[in-house]
Amino acid sequence: MRIIKDADQRKNEILDAAEQLFTQKGFDGTSTNEILEAVGIARGTLYYHFKSKEDIMDALIQRHSSRLLKAAKEIAEDKDKSVYERIIQSVMTLKMDQSGKEVIEHIHRPQNALMHQKVQRTMLNGLTPILAKIICEGIEQGLFHTPFPYECVEMLVVYASTVFDGDMLDINPQEYAPRANALIFNVERMLGVKSGTLSFALQIFEDRTEDCNG
Repeated sequence: MRIIKDADQRKNEILDAAEQLFTQKGFDGTSTNEILEAVGIARGTLYYHFKSKEDIMDALIQRHSSRLLKAAKEIAEDKDKSVYERIIQSVMTLKMDQSGKEVIEHIHRPQNALMHQKVQRTMLNGLTPILAKIICEGIEQGLFHTPFPYECVEMLVVYASTVFDGDMLDINPQEYAPRANALIFNVERMLGVKSGTLSFALQIFEDRTEDCNG
């Protein structure tokens, strides 16, 4: 008897199978035939949901990024937490999420530079407004003093995602700690707060600085 599944269920089955295959064999090393076999569907069914393998990759990136950004947004909107707590926890949620660990590790492989670039773009466009909204609340509370809350966050996210990404710049582990301190130093000035006010934010970079000391 033929089992009929709704569109969303079938689409997620395809994405789950593709994610596993991409992780094991790489994007270029995975054929659409292998995805078909893994899901047990006909080629027409696959192309009903996705136009190409590239389209599947884009959907995987979107699914993973949406999960991360949803979690960050939920924390950012929790008014029971202080502005500072929400900033840190929103960012840490992105760092600690393990649901797509294999995908992220795969994305960082040299052959998947395009996928990596798309993830960075999605996270930049998604995370910046979330953090900027918190900064605006901080301005209303008199914690921050800047006429450019969105632009400050954008600069922060772009720099952090580039320098601390691990792939974009060729720097040795010992160079991460001074860069983290320099970033916090300059963000404090952009937000118009006293030196040392945001030193607690260094915990975001602890995994990098611990590697240096280890």
